[in-house]
Amino acid sequence: MSNSTWRAPFIVIEGLDRSGKTTQTANLYSRLQDEGIQTSLHKFPDRTTAIGQMINAYLCSTSELDDRAVHLLFSANRWELASTIEKTVSARTPVICDRYAFSGIAFSAAKVHSGNGQPLLPFEWCRAPDVGLPAPDLVLFFDITPEQAKARGGYGDERYEKEEMQVRVREMYRRIGEEMGAGDAPGKTKWVVIDAGREREVVQEEVWNLVSPLVKRGIEGPLRRLWVE
Repeated sequence: MSNSTWRAPFIVIEGLDRSGKTTQTANLYSRLQDEGIQTSLHKFPDRTTAIGQMINAYLCSTSELDDRAVHLLFSANRWELASTIEKTVSARTPVICDRYAFSGIAFSAAKVHSGNGQPLLPFEWCRAPDVGLPAPDLVLFFDITPEQAKARGGYGDERYEKEEMQVRVREMYRRIGEEMGAGDAPGKTKWVVIDAGREREVVQEEVWNLVSPLVKRGIEGPLRRLWVE
């Protein structure tokens, strides 16, 4: 691999609420640091920014916003850090994100009208604001049944943590994963489904086995763009 075209990978961890993805993301970050691999960690929504604070108030049910406005705020929150992600991987520092555009689409497209249960926002409309964002090299989707998630501590603390909502979100993630494809072809995002209902240590080792070779090997060529041919 030529020195001038090498960069670090961009890795996203997605998942249903209470799937353990945040814990596993933190464990992965710590393990990479322990291995001497300086890594940049981001969590979306980034609640430290002005936009992120508005999102936080909405998620904690302390404010009400139009569903379309909320979706666009989530997307804007990701765009705030798009250039930072690009610069970081170009500087050969791996980037790991806890949630990204895929969760934004899944949660918004899963909303339904209270009267008839029909989708509130079209899937394509939900995806449109994130077209052109930096595309991750690897997405690990932490899959868990809503029943398993409900049994875990803290379930229901935030607005979207309702079982019927999680069922719809899970279906939207499935659709996104199918559209992304296996991603084994060169230049495509690889989407991997992780069974998050297993013991924490088992999941942790699977994540490490998927991520560490990518981090140590590096990536040839620049970051691609989401949903841009």
